[in-house]
Amino acid sequence: MRKRALISVSNKEDIIDFTKGLVELGYEIISTGGTLRTIQDAGISARAVEEITGFPEMMDGRVKTLHPSVHGGLLGKRSSRIHRKQMEENKIVPIDVVVVNLYPFQETLQKTGVTHEEMIENIDIGGPAMLRSSAKNYHDVTVVVDPQDYEQVLMDLRMDQLDLEKRRSLAAKVFRHTANYDALIANYLTTETGEDFPETYTVTYEKAQDLRYGENPHQQAAFFKDPVSTSMSLALAEQLHGKELSYNNIQDGNAALEILSEYREPATVAVKHMNPCGIGVAADVYQAFQKAYDGDPVSIFGGIVACNREIEAATAEKLSEIFVEIVIAPGFTNEALAMLTRKKNIRLLKLEMKTDGSAYHKLTTVKGGVLIQQNDHGEIAKEALTVMTERKPSEQELADLQFAWKAVKHVKSNAIVLGKENQTVGVGAGQMNRIGSAMIAIEQAGEKAQGSVLASDAFFPMPDTVEAAVQAGVTAIIQPGGSKRDQDSIDVCNEHGVAMVYTGMRHFKH
Repeated sequence: MRKRALISVSNKEDIIDFTKGLVELGYEIISTGGTLRTIQDAGISARAVEEITGFPEMMDGRVKTLHPSVHGGLLGKRSSRIHRKQMEENKIVPIDVVVVNLYPFQETLQKTGVTHEEMIENIDIGGPAMLRSSAKNYHDVTVVVDPQDYEQVLMDLRMDQLDLEKRRSLAAKVFRHTANYDALIANYLTTETGEDFPETYTVTYEKAQDLRYGENPHQQAAFFKDPVSTSMSLALAEQLHGKELSYNNIQDGNAALEILSEYREPATVAVKHMNPCGIGVAADVYQAFQKAYDGDPVSIFGGIVACNREIEAATAEKLSEIFVEIVIAPGFTNEALAMLTRKKNIRLLKLEMKTDGSAYHKLTTVKGGVLIQQNDHGEIAKEALTVMTERKPSEQELADLQFAWKAVKHVKSNAIVLGKENQTVGVGAGQMNRIGSAMIAIEQAGEKAQGSVLASDAFFPMPDTVEAAVQAGVTAIIQPGGSKRDQDSIDVCNEHGVAMVYTGMRHFKH
């Protein structure tokens, strides 16, 4: 009996050459709709699926392959005497090769101005059904979902080397593909219904690249991207220079972008081990970089720098004087690019700096599960701050307090940030007690602590942090409040004329 191949593809890349190869191998071609027309227009003989099913394509193409003559031909086990008998009795002919890819739901999702009705019509039903039937019966059916596999499959068929292991591999790819497809649909409809945390939570990512290793050389790793994200993401960046990003590079780069998304004015962020070591905001990128650098000229060594404005020559010259792993910016002037590319190992990434500011889910894996939460997009206007001390902060102090409050959100807890005039001057991160973080920030700031403000990501359990800040020359403090011993800290501030405001919001970051 002549072998059969069923072909029904939305993505018609390379399908003509693949179909010709199957015909040369003696396969009869069955096809549907637009694919059938494409094949026949290329001069290839093919039968319409209606000839097999005896039913016309109907309901705007929603029903064309959902028929026992198709699925019986896919699911019938050749090794089963009962299956063979039932196929013969019902005039069902086996289908040996299936080539299917699906309606472009993902591509439609990424377009602007698409209606809900358009999204629904781009949900494929018959395609996934054929893929799943074929993949389930991979012992007898070769199923191809990816045009990248056409050449190898043809070669294996010609050499009679498409063995069970290869068919199983193709089947596994099919189920990954349909799972990804269904996850996109489920997430779209779940978002439409406004459910944040439904009874099951399905996510899907596509491999962006294999990585040389993870956090350490003995750990394997890869980078997967959100297939529909359009926000500031390293997965969307264009690498202009330097070697491939490492696992740690991506972690630090992501941290830098999350911090940078806080600012609309020209800003520069320097990051080390996922903590900001310097943040500067100014009238232009050069001044912003200088502030970020001066905030901690030691820790920036070997770090990552991200700017939300194009890098020009003056800033590039400053960057070329120090060792940084990565520079991320929305662009580089030709002069800046020529200057920075003289450094062999620096990685230069071009990325459009746009963010809609909306909340999104952050996932953290734990053994046997995953924690899911909204990102910390909490902000507080100066009018919402509560002054707790006898002295109110000045307008300049209020501006500095709000700047420091934005920064401390992105520092690992326990977190203390000293800031002054749109510049971080001291950052204390990730200590097991709050006074420890404060002492690191104060020591780092040195003389710059004089006249600075202090932000704390959580309340002070005792007044020791405030006492250290006062001694260092801090003039105003911003913190959530809520400790049983809040009054002790307020009393210290009042004694020394330091202003303190409460946010009523904390910024833990574990």
